[in-house]
Amino acid sequence: MKESRTALGVAWMRALHQLFDDPPLILEDRPILELLGPGAAAGAEKMRERMQEVGPRMLRAHVVLRSRFTEDRLHESLARGVSQFVILGAGYDTFFARQPDWARSLRIFEIDQPATQQDKLAKIAAAKIDIPANVTFGSVNFEAESLGDGLRRHGVDPGRPTLFSWLGVTMYLTEPAIDATLAAVRAFPRGSEIVLTFATRQSDGSPQASLAAVVASMGEPWVTYYEPSEIETRLLAAGFAQVELLIPKQAETRYFAHRRDLPVPARASIVSARV
Repeated sequence: MKESRTALGVAWMRALHQLFDDPPLILEDRPILELLGPGAAAGAEKMRERMQEVGPRMLRAHVVLRSRFTEDRLHESLARGVSQFVILGAGYDTFFARQPDWARSLRIFEIDQPATQQDKLAKIAAAKIDIPANVTFGSVNFEAESLGDGLRRHGVDPGRPTLFSWLGVTMYLTEPAIDATLAAVRAFPRGSEIVLTFATRQSDGSPQASLAAVVASMGEPWVTYYEPSEIETRLLAAGFAQVELLIPKQAETRYFAHRRDLPVPARASIVSARV
């Protein structure tokens, strides 16, 4: 299995946000430019005109919003005793390198498939980015072991309240695989939480349908879609006590007020659920 090309594409969306969009940024992520290498800024500049079209700006808005929302939820969760942060399908996330002072007491685990994790670690080494002592990188081959077994193997304590980040993953999985992950998270103590994203069904020709076609051509097709009411029902059925969809109006108020560079996402596609 090769490293995920879509995960690398997401990294570029975060990088473009640092270079093209207006301050204050929704997500401050300077380490992503280091991770992508010394030619990142010049490479981005060559894409500027194309990346300022409506579709790429919509995707960029979604990518930075989902990370910012998750990290805000993580900060809020410390007050109820969350002490672990597990990033499932971490890709080229850089929270490990830019963690604020309030995160230093957390145990942070990045979990992904082996090829992507190896490529990321090589990029970290090439960029000479320090890895803090509270960070563990782990790979899980889901064909050979369960998520619960993989987490325990990497030192995740199932007895500690934990916040899980699961961004940009569910659309690539079958429903049984999604249910198995939710069950593993649900087994963590009260106060634990998961933040995830999902794809909604779109008509042909829509920006999301076009994106789905692009990632399918890269060998990473979307296979599962949910409407907001469906994902809410599924999370409640899985045993989560509180489910909160980030609806567009809330996103606008919290993160896009007075912005003219990035569009507010038109549909709910980010949800948090608490044990």
